[in-house]
Amino acid sequence: MDKNMLGDLDNLPEEDKMRMSTMIDQLQIRDSLRMYNSLVERCFTDCVDSFKRKTLDKQEETCIRRCAEKFLKHSMRVGMRFAELNQGAPTPD
Repeated sequence: MDKNMLGDLDNLPEEDKMRMSTMIDQLQIRDSLRMYNSLVERCFTDCVDSFKRKTLDKQEETCIRRCAEKFLKHSMRVGMRFAELNQGAPTPD
């Protein structure tokens, strides 16, 4: 977890800080799992056409690889853009 996220919580008791830290960690894990599940579902739906074999054929494998790369690049770009916007946002004082 990014400790800077807790910067505004300095005035809280240590027990509440730990509780907030744990909650933020759980939310980050949940969001990571959601992103992974979304990636798997989307790429599988778009790329796998039949269930005639136990393994993917070459075309399906290539499609899934490209789909996953595109999804991850997009997610990284969105995250970077969000960080850029977050850095430029005025802080409430």
